[in-house]
Amino acid sequence: MATTVQSPEQVENPTKSFIMAVSMIGVSEIGDKTFLIAALMAMRHPRLLVFSSAASSLAIMTILSGIVGHSFITLISERHTHFIAGIMFLIFGYKLTLEGLEMSKDAGVEEELAEVEEEIAVSDFNKNLHNTETAGIPEGRLARGASGFKRFAAKVSDATSIVLSPLWVQIFTMIFLGEFGDRSQISIVAMASDRYYWHVISGAVVGHLLCTGIAVLGGKLLASKISMRTVTLGGAFSFFIFAILYIYEAFTLEESA
Repeated sequence: MATTVQSPEQVENPTKSFIMAVSMIGVSEIGDKTFLIAALMAMRHPRLLVFSSAASSLAIMTILSGIVGHSFITLISERHTHFIAGIMFLIFGYKLTLEGLEMSKDAGVEEELAEVEEEIAVSDFNKNLHNTETAGIPEGRLARGASGFKRFAAKVSDATSIVLSPLWVQIFTMIFLGEFGDRSQISIVAMASDRYYWHVISGAVVGHLLCTGIAVLGGKLLASKISMRTVTLGGAFSFFIFAILYIYEAFTLEESA
């Protein structure tokens, strides 16, 4: 039985896919909308609760995005998906470059913060409105519901109770919707066209965990200190690097096919 010997370049590809995914999330998420949501919510609520909710939401979104991206290989050859991914990264890099050049050197995240704070305020208002409507339930019915919930809560762990809490669900939903259609999500779809897509997915999850941890521990302070122009142009440069690597791999795969 013949054995296939992998070249050093093939062996290194899984690690490279993992590192590229971590790097891409890092340059995309710092100062991003979901980053700021986690940062602001961590200032109002327990950090562990916010971290577990935000990280879970981003991890699930990443896994789903990676699976969708990998499914393209069944429709299009791997070298073509690599080339398409490279073109997408070129477009992202070009758009970020234009955005960065239009920013002033002292540009911060004030506008983004104001938008996120407004969304959180609307979400809190809807939550309070729901609680007010619940207060109108007849006392006996509410008591029976409360006692039933207490019996149920007594059978589960504290961690499960946290996950079932309205606040946890609220943060999870805000992060999930904020990430949907975001640049980093689309990038994961593109990068997961790689044959080592689970390394891409795991790298992206690790990147999200790191960024979420930074956001929860001191994201708002960090966001207020960094220059968005520098971050944007740095992200553009990174996307250009990703584009070159993916387009190069597309032509390499074509030559060896």
